[in-house]
Amino acid sequence: MAAVPEIELFIKASDDGESVGNCPFCHRLFMILFLKGVNFTLTTVDMKRAPEVLKDLAPGSQPPFLIYNKEVHTDNNKIEEFLEATLAPPQYPKLGCRYKESNGAGDDIFHKFSAYIKNPNPGLNEMLEKKFLKSLVKLDQYLLTPLPYELDQNPNLSESKRKFLDGDSLTLADCNLLPKLHIVKVVCKKYRDFEIPAALQGLTRYLAEVYKQSEFRNTCPKDSEILLAYHSVAKFLKR
Repeated sequence: MAAVPEIELFIKASDDGESVGNCPFCHRLFMILFLKGVNFTLTTVDMKRAPEVLKDLAPGSQPPFLIYNKEVHTDNNKIEEFLEATLAPPQYPKLGCRYKESNGAGDDIFHKFSAYIKNPNPGLNEMLEKKFLKSLVKLDQYLLTPLPYELDQNPNLSESKRKFLDGDSLTLADCNLLPKLHIVKVVCKKYRDFEIPAALQGLTRYLAEVYKQSEFRNTCPKDSEILLAYHSVAKFLKR
């Protein structure tokens, strides 16, 4: 049996300097390690105190970064690729998607959300909300469309019954999308009193399933931390 690796993940700390801060990239890697079922140490880095740990271990870098058997890794996407290749079957689960389309599902939502939530002009709100909503509808349609493996099991299936983007298990695609979707949900409610419409049944079902998963719930920042992070960029509409 392979030796157990020594892994330490460094993520952005919350405003109190200790708990999990708002950072979708940190959240993504935290989820991946949880899903891999590997033992690891989590260190939250207080960015306000210009910590020595950054100067010593990863000069010029921002969290997240990873130390794997004393080797430092600082590039988000490369860390994900490294973990998937290194923590591989049979000892660890494979988290890659079966279908490449799953990797891109919902990839325009965060951009449309940012334009919508940072806009202070009531005259532009309806147009920006429609664009944002269109991106949510596109994701909803992907979640409702049966994937090939479902059609193999039931060629007459008209609506997907799967739990997540690529099937009934969380994958790297979910780890990338869900931290952003959670931010969208929290911030839109506060600043626009906007909630994801119940009519988007695929997306509603997906999120309901996701919030049951300990790998997601236990890696989330608090809502108050997300709102604090958006305090200076999100705009209430001036009536």
